[in-house]
Amino acid sequence: MPKISAVIITFNEELFIEKCLASLDGIADEIVVVDSFSTDATEEICKKFNVRFIKHEFEGYRDQKNYALKLATHKNILSLDADEALSDRLRESIISIKDKWDYDGYRFNRLNNYCGDWIRHSEWYPDRQLRLFCSDHGMWGELNLHEKFILSNGATIGKLQGDLLHWPFLSLRDHIDKMERYSTIGAEEFYKAGKKANIFTPYIHFLWGFFRSYIVHKGFLDGHNGYLICSMYAKSTLSKYKKLRQLNRNGAGK
Repeated sequence: MPKISAVIITFNEELFIEKCLASLDGIADEIVVVDSFSTDATEEICKKFNVRFIKHEFEGYRDQKNYALKLATHKNILSLDADEALSDRLRESIISIKDKWDYDGYRFNRLNNYCGDWIRHSEWYPDRQLRLFCSDHGMWGELNLHEKFILSNGATIGKLQGDLLHWPFLSLRDHIDKMERYSTIGAEEFYKAGKKANIFTPYIHFLWGFFRSYIVHKGFLDGHNGYLICSMYAKSTLSKYKKLRQLNRNGAGK
């Protein structure tokens, strides 16, 4: 039976890491946690489980995950964020294919919780994720924020039943703070990639972002929280492109 290494990166994740690790019981043959020098109880909680706990300076989400992959003993990888956990149905699906691994990677849906409510519309669901894969057939790529595992050409992908449960924000304040930070990282990554923004770009992306998530992807069906999520997404997009435009202007002035 092929063995699975679960790989997780952490930084001050004491609120959710125990739930994440507990969901891996009976699934992972090895758990590797790469921690960016947490100052809370993350390490102490991890020590309750049979994990390899490695401290490593944060290099960005993409690069940190690629570093963590190199530490895994087994080629078959289950990659989770610390604020995620396997649902019972997803656990059953993974167990069912452990001894019959037919694909190079597997996708499954991610179900996000917002301030106590499970969100089933906008761009938050089904929010498909490729998180179970053979590390020989790809690597983490794209931007160092919203990174994706990219399989090599010709690699095959299967689909598993069940949801990956996710708790991305604790409150509206937490959401606002993270979106501000993410918009800065996103702008910097876009700038490094050579992307440009003119005076109209931020507002075009703001309007389209809200319309797409709230109307096209039916975010309105999630009620008040759906409106908040779609509004915050649009405002973060506006902020990201405004910051990119400023970086473009600063760069041109050098």
